[in-house]
Amino acid sequence: MNAEALKREIRACTFCAEHLPLGPKPIVQFSASSRVIVIGQAPGRITHHSGIPFDDKAGDRLAGWLGLTFEQLHDPARIAIVSMGLCYPGKGKGGDKPPRPECAPLWHEKVWRELPDDRLILLVGTYAQKAYLPETKSWTMAKRTAAFREFLPRYLPLPHPAWRSVLFMRDHPWFEADLLPTLRRAVAERISA
Repeated sequence: MNAEALKREIRACTFCAEHLPLGPKPIVQFSASSRVIVIGQAPGRITHHSGIPFDDKAGDRLAGWLGLTFEQLHDPARIAIVSMGLCYPGKGKGGDKPPRPECAPLWHEKVWRELPDDRLILLVGTYAQKAYLPETKSWTMAKRTAAFREFLPRYLPLPHPAWRSVLFMRDHPWFEADLLPTLRRAVAERISA
């Protein structure tokens, strides 16, 4: 299978339709040349309607963190966006529900097989970090992101770029001083090669 055929297969998925209040609409972005992968939680309501991942202020902030424009963030030749859940899971008590547990096991490995091996995987938020860095499950977000060098060159953990990340950045000045320059260099190396 190639990347385009796999995207068509993913976008036709209805595996957990009965659990999705707005119905299935898998949202992914990747190509055979994507060397930076963003693994987030799951699409939000805005993304569900637009069909564009990180199509909101969080996307603007994420692009800035990466040293990219909003348009570059959404260029599948450079950046893959394949979250833990590919469909909007609905609203929960404190925000959106968790990503559907079936989704990542069903699709992630298939996508990774279509991408270059020398990729940088950005683990955005707790769900992605606990799945891909299981040895850190008991860690706080701050501890995990402060230890980002331990996971390079393959992984780099990030908080979700929602409005709350402004508070995180204020409380953890090393994020802007140390992590972001390292992140921007790593992204630039991957997308310029």
